[in-house]
Amino acid sequence: MRIAQLANFVGPTSGGMKTALTALGAGYAEEHDRLLVVPGPVDFRESTPAGEVVQLRAPRVGGGYRLIVEPWRVIDVLEEWGPTSVELSDKFTLLPVTRWARRNRVGSVLFSHERLDDQMSLRTGLETTTKVSAGLLNRILVRAFDTVVVTSLYARSEFQALADSAGCPMTRVPLGVDLATFTPQPMDRPAGDVLRLVHVGRLSREKSPQLAIETALALHRRGVLLRLDVYGQGPQRAELEQLAADAPIHFHGHLTERAELCRRIAAADLALSVCPGETFGLAVLEALACGTPVVTADRGGARELVDDASGAWAPPEPEQLADAVLRLAARPVLRRRAAARARAEQFPWRRTIDSMLDVHASVTTPLPDLVARSG
Repeated sequence: MRIAQLANFVGPTSGGMKTALTALGAGYAEEHDRLLVVPGPVDFRESTPAGEVVQLRAPRVGGGYRLIVEPWRVIDVLEEWGPTSVELSDKFTLLPVTRWARRNRVGSVLFSHERLDDQMSLRTGLETTTKVSAGLLNRILVRAFDTVVVTSLYARSEFQALADSAGCPMTRVPLGVDLATFTPQPMDRPAGDVLRLVHVGRLSREKSPQLAIETALALHRRGVLLRLDVYGQGPQRAELEQLAADAPIHFHGHLTERAELCRRIAAADLALSVCPGETFGLAVLEALACGTPVVTADRGGARELVDDASGAWAPPEPEQLADAVLRLAARPVLRRRAAARARAEQFPWRRTIDSMLDVHASVTTPLPDLVARSG
C-alpha cells in the first residue's frame, strides 16, 4: 500500500495528535510506502526513514499553529505521489481532497481525533448552537469519507447514527503509548510528605486545564499539603497563573524532551487529566505507563482508559474531583502504581498500527456502494 497522511493545524505543541502521527507513520513505513503532508513556514521536502515528508507553506493562525488553506496544493502533491489511500485528521480545509480521492478511486480515511460538538462547546460556551453546527458538518463528513476511525466509545457516539444512515463504515481504534520511553522510575523521596500532583496538556479552554487547577485549589483550601506541577503551554496560561495565585501550583511550560517529561510524571503521586471533552487522552496513557495513577472526569474518552485499580473519577466539578484524589491517594502506593503500569501495557502502539493498516487495506479497493453514496 501507499499511504498518505495529511496533517493540518500543526504547531509546536500539537501534543497528542503529533505523537499519534509519528507513531503511526513509523509503523506504516515498516511495511509500506508512506507520505506525510504538513503545514510549515516554507515549502520543503525530504526523505526520512519514516517515509517522504512534504511541508507546504501555510499561514499562522494563532498560538504558533499553521493551517494549509490551499487544498489544491495538497492535491498536486498527491497526484505526483500516487497513494492508494489517504488519511486525514482535518475536518475543514482539506475536504476537497476526499472528492479528488473518490474520482481517482483512492481510499479515504477520516481519523477523527476530537469530538466537534463538545470541543466547540468548551471553546465557545454555546452548547446548543455548536452542537447543531457540528451535526451538520458531521453529516457532510460521513458522506465524504470511505470510512471513519474514532479512538473511543465516547468519540464514536458523535458519529454513529449519521454513519449508519449514510452507510459509512466506522471503526474504533484506541491509540497507544510508548511503553519504552514512559516507564516507572525509582522514587527518590520519602513517602508521606506532600501530595505531589501533575497535569500535562495544552493550556487552552477546550482542554479544561482550569478544572485541574481548581481541583488542586479545592484540596489546598481543605488543608491538604500538596504540590501541583503543570506541564504545557497555551493561551490560558496567564489566566491560570492568576487563578492559582499563591497556592503551591507551579507552571513549567512545554517540555520537548520526552524522557525528562517521563521522569517528572513518574515523580508525582497522581496525575490530573480531568477534561470531560477529551476524545482519547494520550496524557492519561503516558501517566499510567510511568506508574502514576490518574484522576479523570467521569465522562469522555479519558475515562475509558482508567479502571478501578489504576485511577479514580468523578463528575467534572472541583470539589468532587478533589474527593476522588483523596480516595485514590489513600490506596497502597505500590499497588496503585503497579496497576497503573499494567493498565498502560494493554495499549501498545503495535496494536494500533496493525488496526490502522487493516483500515487502509479495507478502503484500498473501492467498495461497490461508493458511487451510490457519493450521490
